[in-house]
Amino acid sequence: MKKKIGVGLIGYKFMGKAHSNAWRKAGMFFDAPADVHMQAICGRDEDWLKQSAQKYGWNGYETSWQKLIGREDIHAIDITAPSDMHMEIAVAAAEAGKHVICEKPMALNVADARKMLAAADKSGVKHQIGFNYRFAPAVLLAKELIDKGKIGKVFHFRGQYLQDFIIDPLFPRIWRLDKSVAGSGSHGDLSAHVIDLARFLVGEFKTVTGMSKTFIKERPLVERMEGLSATAGTDVEMAPVTVDDATLFLTEFECGALGVFEATRFAAGHKNALRFEINGSLGSIIFELERLNELQFFSREDDANAQGFRSIMVTEATHPYISAWWPPGHIIGYEHTFVHEILSFITSIANDSRALPDFNDGVKCSQILEAVDVSIENGGWVNVGDI
Repeated sequence: MKKKIGVGLIGYKFMGKAHSNAWRKAGMFFDAPADVHMQAICGRDEDWLKQSAQKYGWNGYETSWQKLIGREDIHAIDITAPSDMHMEIAVAAAEAGKHVICEKPMALNVADARKMLAAADKSGVKHQIGFNYRFAPAVLLAKELIDKGKIGKVFHFRGQYLQDFIIDPLFPRIWRLDKSVAGSGSHGDLSAHVIDLARFLVGEFKTVTGMSKTFIKERPLVERMEGLSATAGTDVEMAPVTVDDATLFLTEFECGALGVFEATRFAAGHKNALRFEINGSLGSIIFELERLNELQFFSREDDANAQGFRSIMVTEATHPYISAWWPPGHIIGYEHTFVHEILSFITSIANDSRALPDFNDGVKCSQILEAVDVSIENGGWVNVGDI
């Protein structure tokens, strides 16, 4: 008999919808090793919450996350609430013996991230951090090629995450632009994903130095938001923007490779343009999120008259996760990365195995994010290990 996992989700908007879909689809398309019961979704706006529970397929809802955690039919807590709530909820859930999966960035700072890890380790619960792009089949192929030495010794990692959704100066001051709630702007929201991919594919960071800019200093107060859409209030009251609009930084990895990172919400024409390129002694790899089913690969070991970047479509069953979806050539999308992520979490609970990426990875990412912030504040290079 399969293990039963009762799930409670905290947060019901953009990420809440993405995670709800993943919990529903994981057992539908994959032979999940446990039976998932979507017991309750939790948030503050009861009218919106009630609609979301019905629409997303939850059995019920709670307006108190404390009550949700205390329920005996809840075995795992999924946190998609704003960043300022992550630490308190995760620690409480772990202390109550609930397994925890939490969206990135893990916390407002590395100190809070370490509290989350300590609480989860002390209680012995499973813990996972929401770096869903690790679960894209093309990224996993990149990892396989690198680990097999197909691009040789790595020299360079260059990563970008470009968006433009707040480029209009009259776009309202949503919670993502409030440091007390979000922790940081493009850095924590976008750089976090690229940092995790760099760690996953290349290795640990040694030193960093960075710069950031807030282009629009104040914006109208928000009246309503969902996902990356928002409307301002009618009184046009302005509020300060207290996070970065763009952050750039350099790094040296412990393996000796060099890295260049750029995260901005002011790149006109770019909606969700995560991209990385890795150059090695034998070849190169390029991945672009907006072409999620492809990996670009160049090999110096090919015959000279046939060298060039090749586009590998990762829609064959030989690639991770693909066999559970559609026939070859039938592409998958953004939402599928969350399904793979949730499947990994379910498997770790059912098989009593380590979830990956876990809170250790979340702490490492927070450490790097904070090291960049310190370098911006003080100028010069910062040793990541000192943070």
